[in-house]
Amino acid sequence: MLMNPVEKFREECEAIAGEHSGLLEKPKEHADMALPCFALAKQLHKSPVEIAADLADEFRKKMTKGLIGEIKNIGPYVNFYVKREEFCKLVLKKILKEKKRYGSRKRKEKIMIEFAHPNTHKAFHIGHMRNISIGESLSRLYEFSGYRVIRANYQGDVGPHVAKCLWAYINLKQKEPKNIIDKGRWLGELYALGSKKVKEDPLIENEINELNKKIYSKDKKVMKIWKKTRSWSLKYFDSIYKDFGAKFNRFYFENETAPIGVKIVQELLKKNIAYISEDAVVVDLGDIGIFLLLTREKTPLYSTKDLGLVKLQFKEFRPDSIIHVVAEEQEHYFKQLFETFKHINKQWYEKSRHLCYGLVVLKSGKMSSREGNVILYDDIFKELYSKVFEETKKKEKSKNIQKTARDIVLGALKYSMLKSDTRRTITFDLEEIIKIEGDTGPYLQYTYARANTLLKKSKKTLKMGLLNDDLEIRIIKKMADFPDIVEKCVRELKPNILANYLFEFSTMFNEYYQNIRVIDSD
Repeated sequence: MLMNPVEKFREECEAIAGEHSGLLEKPKEHADMALPCFALAKQLHKSPVEIAADLADEFRKKMTKGLIGEIKNIGPYVNFYVKREEFCKLVLKKILKEKKRYGSRKRKEKIMIEFAHPNTHKAFHIGHMRNISIGESLSRLYEFSGYRVIRANYQGDVGPHVAKCLWAYINLKQKEPKNIIDKGRWLGELYALGSKKVKEDPLIENEINELNKKIYSKDKKVMKIWKKTRSWSLKYFDSIYKDFGAKFNRFYFENETAPIGVKIVQELLKKNIAYISEDAVVVDLGDIGIFLLLTREKTPLYSTKDLGLVKLQFKEFRPDSIIHVVAEEQEHYFKQLFETFKHINKQWYEKSRHLCYGLVVLKSGKMSSREGNVILYDDIFKELYSKVFEETKKKEKSKNIQKTARDIVLGALKYSMLKSDTRRTITFDLEEIIKIEGDTGPYLQYTYARANTLLKKSKKTLKMGLLNDDLEIRIIKKMADFPDIVEKCVRELKPNILANYLFEFSTMFNEYYQNIRVIDSD
């Protein structure tokens, strides 16, 4: 495999910088590598400008026949510049040789990425869209980077939310839809109705608690309804997974992890790690608080089931790391959960990570499945598809208008969920995300289509000509950054780094396309 030219240039800069190599950084503009001298002022008793001038003289004497073309001192910086044409030829040679594997690496580690997590008996809303987009994107980035990836999906199919939904199903006698997608959505409506009734009549809460106990004790009559409605949810979710191109190696469910978790809690009690407090089972985690493991009624909680889950995951797959993709609302919960792992199995603690992402909110504020004020994925898709289909019909006369419109909508939705920093809250705007211009999915798709059109129209064999245009040089340098961008995404668990890179690259390519003649040129 050809060495990455960026790495080669960086190594040469580090060799010349010697003991100061730790200060090297890649600036956004003006140079290909820079060494700021502010940190050396106190040590050398000189101004950063003087130090930069001295170091530049010293470094220039060490220059060899490598990729470094020039070293200049500008103010308090020592700037390193690459030999443009030689560097660009190496980049293009590597890309043409490795093609779709350009930027990939080989590794042995096994990574489990646990994402999606839609609970049965609830609807799939835009918050789930962000989770599945991040999880699937990260899975692909890890696979591309040479890891063996296990995609896991952990779903809540037991618990109070299920009991509320089933209570509404049994007692409110709502009209049952015929279509499976509608049935999946309808269960979310029943859950919201059940939650509303609890607020209106506290006595209903006792009925729901009893129903919850019957679900855990596998009451035959209740189980019959539970199995039927659960299958509706799972079929509904399957149709959405296909839209997002998400596949899973293992589906975990709370009904299977709960009994395992209960046994672990009982063991913690025997070892005096957990204790009884006001009839509930808890563990004291010091500065991060008391962690509840079992309720007074001895019914399992999220914590109970998560203990069972992690035991199953390590037993079945023995991963080198597990990444839990879960919203920021659960950040403190995961700190407590991981701290509890320490008392059971240190490997669980050392190999577990929480990818904490920000919420998706409406312009009107936060969503809640319980309140019923969520934007459902199906509703968003239908509305966007209707708009995009009409626009596509005006511009495209082929038979693939439906597929094109569908691809544009899905690209717009995914990109809108991926372009922001994972920790940032997204305010969802339906109109903005389908615009053909600006930082949107359709803009990237448009750029990709343009590039393909150029290739189809070109009658000549592709070859590298003279690289005497600054824009061409900048594009190739941007291409050279791709392996580092992928690596950074994986290291920091942030797919938005790649999304932002692709937007910047598309902008540069469109500028090039508009200003430089490609077809029929020399």
